[in-house]
Amino acid sequence: MPKRSDEMLMDLWLSLLLVWITCVPSVSMTPIIGQSKSTQTGGSAMVASGLGEGQRLLSRAKRGWVWNQMFVLEEFSGPDPILVGRLHTDKVQNDTARYSLSGEGAGTIFAINERTGDIHAMKRLDREEKAEYTLTAKVTNANTGQLLEPMTEFIIKVQDINDNAPKFTEGPYHADVEEMSAVGTSVITVTATDADDPVYGNSAKLVYSILEGQPYFSIDPNSATIRIALHGMDREMREDYQVVIQAKDMGGHMGGLSGTTTVSISLKDINDNPPKFSKSLYEFVIPEDLPIGKEGGKVKANDRDIGENAKSTYSIIEGDDQGVFEIITNTLTQEGILQLRKPLDYESRRNYTLKVEATNVRSEPRSNGPFKDTATVKIVVEDSDEPPVFSKPVYLLEVDENASINKIIGTVTARDPDSTGSSIRYFIDRHTDLERQFNINVEDGKITLAKPLDRETDMWHNITVTATEVRNHSQISRAVVAIRVMDINDNAPEFATEYEAFLCENGKPGQVIQTVSAVDKDDPIQGHYFDYRLVPEMLNNPNFTIKNNQDNSISVLAKHDTFRRQKQEMYFLPIIVTDNGNPPMSSTNTLTIRVCGCSKDGIVQSCNVEAYVLPIGLSMGALIAILACIILLLVIVVLFVTLRRHKNEPLIIKDDEDVRENIIRYDDEGGGEEDTEAFDIATLQNPDGINGYLPRKDIKPDLQFMPRAGQHSGPNGVDVDEFINVRLHEADNDPTAPPYDSIQIYGYEGRGSIAGSLSSLETASSDSDQNYDYLREWGPRFRRLGELYSVGESDRET
Repeated sequence: MPKRSDEMLMDLWLSLLLVWITCVPSVSMTPIIGQSKSTQTGGSAMVASGLGEGQRLLSRAKRGWVWNQMFVLEEFSGPDPILVGRLHTDKVQNDTARYSLSGEGAGTIFAINERTGDIHAMKRLDREEKAEYTLTAKVTNANTGQLLEPMTEFIIKVQDINDNAPKFTEGPYHADVEEMSAVGTSVITVTATDADDPVYGNSAKLVYSILEGQPYFSIDPNSATIRIALHGMDREMREDYQVVIQAKDMGGHMGGLSGTTTVSISLKDINDNPPKFSKSLYEFVIPEDLPIGKEGGKVKANDRDIGENAKSTYSIIEGDDQGVFEIITNTLTQEGILQLRKPLDYESRRNYTLKVEATNVRSEPRSNGPFKDTATVKIVVEDSDEPPVFSKPVYLLEVDENASINKIIGTVTARDPDSTGSSIRYFIDRHTDLERQFNINVEDGKITLAKPLDRETDMWHNITVTATEVRNHSQISRAVVAIRVMDINDNAPEFATEYEAFLCENGKPGQVIQTVSAVDKDDPIQGHYFDYRLVPEMLNNPNFTIKNNQDNSISVLAKHDTFRRQKQEMYFLPIIVTDNGNPPMSSTNTLTIRVCGCSKDGIVQSCNVEAYVLPIGLSMGALIAILACIILLLVIVVLFVTLRRHKNEPLIIKDDEDVRENIIRYDDEGGGEEDTEAFDIATLQNPDGINGYLPRKDIKPDLQFMPRAGQHSGPNGVDVDEFINVRLHEADNDPTAPPYDSIQIYGYEGRGSIAGSLSSLETASSDSDQNYDYLREWGPRFRRLGELYSVGESDRET
């Protein structure tokens, strides 16, 4: 930023200082810069003087303190402290007055000469940081220390210089304005600020101007409002503009400081351009077999506008009197899609000429109406091999349900629409005729009956017939044939439900016992009418009669009141029901009538003969309830006794059954190995039969014992010693074994030995004939045994 030079400031201050010095010896004076305030105190006075710009005020000596605002220029950067002003009192004439300052910046920013009262600024000041300082002046007697004048505050104001350039605090700016806006249309208002004093001088007076952006825009120099300056600004020609705005202080005069900002201005689109087709004539070739709703061609009208202003709709305005075509708008691509509303036929018409119009969706108020454009569309229909065409899309046929096999029900017809023509073959889609109820002649399309019909089972049969060209089997058409089965009177009427009537013993003659109606599966055109009568054998029935209710129902009446259950509990009344068909059909239905005991109001209470012998006042329901209560009490008693007995049963069997401390005495002598009557020796001979396990009776096991893989006897020839060791190991590791000694039962006697029995009970020879030398061959264990026997034999001989 440009600033005033130090040399100019120094020259100004020196000139002021010389003027002030020349005036001091004769009279006290104060600068008149700012407003002064005088206070009469009587007696001598002290004068506080501030330097001004050459102006001064002569004061009388006999007055009190005279205080003025002192001024100091900001940003002063001379080699020596700048003199701000001088304090002076006239109460003493000698050099005994001492001056001092206190308050804001005293001693740091401002210093005072205690003898002369001169105040100097010691630092460079900035008005934008602090505009004024409040200080307190005090003058005392150097000898006594007493105040010579009352302490009084005064202000030192920092005088502004133009040291701050304008700033745009909110820039850069962005603005929008509609294209084609009138000259003078406001676009945006910008604002710049200047930190200098707006009151003193023109340092903060700003003037705005455009540096870049002319001749399109202008700006008001005072309000900073940017406006349109050029007529007919078109967005389609140019959309964005960069405008540079300058703010300059000092009222825009030479030497002022300035700041700039950029304003980005965009022209907003309006609907000022019509849609325009890319070409005036479109030509399309569309095959005649194009499906309805499928695309046949595209047209597009371009619009230089954007957004909603560029959207258009398409319509056919000429050439489609029959409504064969339609055109829709693709909202994404803004294209017009030409598609079919009705099928094309090459043989009837081969070309079309359409006139298509594109119209803007939005209209601009400043225009005379929505913009439009038109184009011509020529369509050539291309011949295609078309499938056969049925004479009807749906056929409705009727057939009687008693029709004979191979009876012709109806005929379907189809033709080849192509100019060349082709023979047609007809078939039934068997997926629609799973029962193969019908057949069709492949040549002429005649539909015949293949199986008997029953209207009561299926009233309608819907089948699909296909027609195929002989020369091109891929060309297939389908038609639906609905066949209605017509009713004939082939079902006899019958009771609507299985009726069971109840007759009270105390009933009156002529009382209605039951109302009976009938149903018929047939459905005659004139509706149903049923005739009821009793079978010929029951025409003179002494007990019952029937009455026609004239609504296809009858009432069964009792003829007397002497019905008793002891005499006859149940009656069967056969009734013949006949319909009005041609020929009429009839059936015999039996009505079951049960004689029951009723209350005085006629409410049925019991229909069983056994109930008649019950005591008076006790019905069958009450008897059943009593029996149920008795059975329930018996079940509760049995369960209670069973639970008590189960609870009192000890976990360990009684002492007399405990095998641990019992002595079992036998008073007979076994018969040896030949005795098979005393006990079942099969258990010892076949240990595999029980899998080597006998149940324990001395404890109640906590875990279910599961035989292990090792608990089975080996095949013939297993060593007894090995078997016992295995069983001993299993017994030691058995989790169900008690913690006390018990009897372990081993159901294994062995499979025999090659040495035979060691017992002498079966020895046929005497001791003297026995030779034990063979025992030495059995190993060390039997060698000693053989020696003992041999020694005993020799001793006996000696």
